[in-house]
Amino acid sequence: MLGWGGAGLVLGAAAAGGTAAALGSTPRDTGTTAVPFYGAHQAGIATAVQDRLHFAAFDVTTRDRAELVALLKEWTRAAARMTAGHPVGEGAFGLPEAPPDDTGEAVGLAPSRLTLTFGVGPSLFSRFGLSGRRPDALQELPAFPGDHLERARGGGDLCVQACADDPQVAVHAIRNLARIGFGTVAVRWSQLGFGKTSSTTPGAQTPRNLFGFKDGTSNVSGEDAAALDEHVWAGAQDGPAWMAGGSYLVARRIRMNIEVWDRTSLTEQEDVFGRDKREGAPAGKSKERDAPFLKAMKPSAHVRLAHPDAHGGHRILRRGYSFTDGTDGLGRLDAGLFFLAYQRDPRTGFVPVQRALARHDALNEYIQHVGSALFAIPPGVRDARDWWGSTLFSGRPSPRSTDSS
Repeated sequence: MLGWGGAGLVLGAAAAGGTAAALGSTPRDTGTTAVPFYGAHQAGIATAVQDRLHFAAFDVTTRDRAELVALLKEWTRAAARMTAGHPVGEGAFGLPEAPPDDTGEAVGLAPSRLTLTFGVGPSLFSRFGLSGRRPDALQELPAFPGDHLERARGGGDLCVQACADDPQVAVHAIRNLARIGFGTVAVRWSQLGFGKTSSTTPGAQTPRNLFGFKDGTSNVSGEDAAALDEHVWAGAQDGPAWMAGGSYLVARRIRMNIEVWDRTSLTEQEDVFGRDKREGAPAGKSKERDAPFLKAMKPSAHVRLAHPDAHGGHRILRRGYSFTDGTDGLGRLDAGLFFLAYQRDPRTGFVPVQRALARHDALNEYIQHVGSALFAIPPGVRDARDWWGSTLFSGRPSPRSTDSS
């Protein structure tokens, strides 16, 4: 997490691709700022991390499987258009007697590297004939010491992660998907994020979190195919065939006690992380990317507890963002890290690291986990005939389902 990048979990944590300036026109800079939507894996995972986030979790309100599938197909068509910088459907202008297909706030904006990443939560598998298709890796996360989780900030049947370099582009995407889904799904919770706290491009400058420490120094690179195959992408041998090429996402809302931290001495701050604040160098070293010597850090140091060497070499890919949501009514900032981590299996990725951190991490004095969710991220949409969740819903409904719909 926070000071380190590879497995530092805990802290190491608006859409339409620009619509055309007028219906039917070509958006600016599409060739250089649009991220391809189709591929073996969903964009927004290994993709170079954008500057802004709008994440939303949805509850499915329909009991009709065909209606849900129809929505996923419509969502996919809309996502493909928005990530390419085009409006939804016929755009923001049309017949005056009817609402337009697109809400219009991204008209004239470039795609801004918008990516939309879709996932399904454990709760979905008790319905729609899916009970026999739930992966073993998609178990509800265990309770961790120190958690103060709020029901209103966790769970969800479906999720969509919108990342872009323009906040209005990201917000526009989630807004339009929620509008399209009205009557079939409802937003359960959402989170805006700014200031990426990790990077999938090692050559870029390492970002800093709201505690002022560099974050993501050793994160999995989005260009390292071998590391992605080993630590991020689910293989055919890992579980159900429909998840091959997908991944698992852990989302945690972590509030930072900013005011307490800001009154803490620099020496203690660096001891908490096990890194130097100015350079980002691990304890006892001089450069940020020097290999850490874990025994030079205090036993409760964040980096020491989160390092892959302490967890069998398992790593996660983090895409966290900072957030500020006003104040808590007592004059304190409601701010922190929205932690996003992709991995091949949460049971060997996030869970063991978070167990160690929750029990011993000195950082726990300054943070609090208040939201939590886990999602299975299916493989990518192959072409214009494919759709989000097609591999999951293409199988015959399981007779063990408790829902007859």
